[in-house]
Amino acid sequence: MSIAAAAGFVEAQGMASRRARVLSPWRRHAWLAALALTAFLASFDTLMPWASSYPKGWVLHIERAITDGVKWLLKDASFGLFTFKDMTRGLGAALDAPMVALKGLLATGFTVPLGGESVLNLPPVSWLGVIAIFTCAALHIGERRLALFIAASFFYVALIGLWESTMLTFASIIVAVLLGVALGILLGIASWRLAWLDRLLTPLFDFMQTMPVFAYLVPALMLFGYGPAGALVVTLIYAMPPMARVTRLALDHVPEETREFGRMAGCTRRQMTWRIMLPSSRARLMVGVNQVIMLTLNMVIIASMIGAGGLGYDVWQALKALRIGQGAEAGLAITLVAIVLDRLSQRYAARRPRHEDRRMTLAVRNRFLLAAVAIAVVTTASSPWLPALAVLPDDLTVSSGRFWDGIVEWLNVHLGSAIGAVRDAAFNYLLKPVKNFMLALPWLGVVLTVAAVGLRFGGLRLALLAGGLIAFMAVVGLWTQAMISAYLVGVCVVLASLAGLGIGIAAAHNDRLHGVVQIVIDTLQTLPAFVYLIPVIMLFGVGDFAAMIAITLYAVVPAIRYTDSGIRQVPERLVEAARAMGCTRFQVLRRVELPLALPDIMLGLNQTLMMGLSMLVITALVGTRDLGQETLIALSKVDPGRGLTAGICVAFMAIAADRIIQTWAREKRRQLGIATGGAGV
Repeated sequence: MSIAAAAGFVEAQGMASRRARVLSPWRRHAWLAALALTAFLASFDTLMPWASSYPKGWVLHIERAITDGVKWLLKDASFGLFTFKDMTRGLGAALDAPMVALKGLLATGFTVPLGGESVLNLPPVSWLGVIAIFTCAALHIGERRLALFIAASFFYVALIGLWESTMLTFASIIVAVLLGVALGILLGIASWRLAWLDRLLTPLFDFMQTMPVFAYLVPALMLFGYGPAGALVVTLIYAMPPMARVTRLALDHVPEETREFGRMAGCTRRQMTWRIMLPSSRARLMVGVNQVIMLTLNMVIIASMIGAGGLGYDVWQALKALRIGQGAEAGLAITLVAIVLDRLSQRYAARRPRHEDRRMTLAVRNRFLLAAVAIAVVTTASSPWLPALAVLPDDLTVSSGRFWDGIVEWLNVHLGSAIGAVRDAAFNYLLKPVKNFMLALPWLGVVLTVAAVGLRFGGLRLALLAGGLIAFMAVVGLWTQAMISAYLVGVCVVLASLAGLGIGIAAAHNDRLHGVVQIVIDTLQTLPAFVYLIPVIMLFGVGDFAAMIAITLYAVVPAIRYTDSGIRQVPERLVEAARAMGCTRFQVLRRVELPLALPDIMLGLNQTLMMGLSMLVITALVGTRDLGQETLIALSKVDPGRGLTAGICVAFMAIAADRIIQTWAREKRRQLGIATGGAGV
């Protein structure tokens, strides 16, 4: 290597120190003073008992006000011609209409009254017709391997006897994704144009993404009733914000020359947005579409609790009955649906205009789509006389449920004692000590420490925000539950980050391993969170250890992905320069790759934390006693105030951590001269 390259390596090593901000001593060391105060309060809790344990007389019972407010909306709120309840139920009926139509088309068919007692029963599109439509759609854009995968996926669903459930889920997903994408794009455009709206929507989207879904199941159930409409509203709240965020970001990144071209062409403001800027941002927008699809699929099980039905209901019933085989089959079906929708939409968005021979007729150019329609029409029309075309007969279906149940049973019989020993050791020597430590911390010391960390990385504004968000948990009387949540998620995030760091480093240096890891983590990301609980409960029972395993498995994906991506983005010239200076492989990793990839790794830590908090509420089903359990209790008692208050605490915990980590990552990127990026909550 040249001397210039070696100099570039040295320059990279010294870049952070030259660009680092000069902080005042009190800001740099405030967190040490806060830690010292925390230790003092914990050791001498009798001196200032109010600072160690938040007094019950100071608690603000906002959950009562929230519950009373929801009841008032339902019973007394009126707009004159109609009540608030009439409005929400009318909106629910409007949302039901497209889902009912699509479910009839794909799963249940239609019943048309002909007068008197006569009716005409129209069958749904046959399973062969649905397979033909999606397979030929992939062939139409030249994706033969994707077409084969789609056909195999749908044949699997038909063969295991889950066709009708899959089509019910498919119909709900299509409606939710279309509405989520449309609303997200509109809100993204509006927030891009109006600065005040952007400032309003940013914290609102933070709440929508970090608030546990169980927290607003009760309000949705009370406002929209039990059924698909309430499930759709809950799904949109959870899945729509990424589309709006991505749209806002995509419009910001439209090149100036593209805008100048639109102005020179005489485009109006509307034409500039819809014909120039959005089409040029198609690649970025598809990232948002992908997120909407994945988050919608992740909601199908929770949505089934309030009437969505479909595969989510099958997984939920399997979880309650601890039938791992049935749950695994339905969970895999959900994953396949997610992959099919994601891959097909991505391929359609990424395709480039192709030259078509003008001598080819319209029928020849669209031969695959016409063939699909023909197959669908013929098989559907024949299904009343050939029922096997409508739904595959039971005697032709197979099930792998007993196979998976047998594996779990074998593991429990032959490895039960070893598993129990590991579980007990982890609980006694890891989980229990950390839990006791967190519960012993004084609330005031924790609040001041978090505020001091915010002050160190972001200044007074971040300090007040982070400290205030954490203090809220004590003010509403949920400090103990919050500390249990913090201990459990904290342990899981550390374990997931360590595992993700090791796997990510290995994958970044081995292309073959990288390909395998990408397939595995893509599969893990598409699995619904509930699916993780079934084998965990069967193997480890209920309790904190089972929750730790489930949260760690669910949250490890971003730690792997961001570590792999961050190391791969390190400039090759700096790596070569380090090698030229005689650095070993480990020294290159420690002194060059990890320091430069650290901002990406920290963003991966941020996403790992967010996923851990989102999984926290679901693991309350295995017996934890944290904020997630509060939301479940609220759901069982139909108490919207209690659930929303606990959900706000989880959201505040996530937002405080997100703001601190994001601020630190941006500062580190600035020091290293790396372009800022990364998504927040």
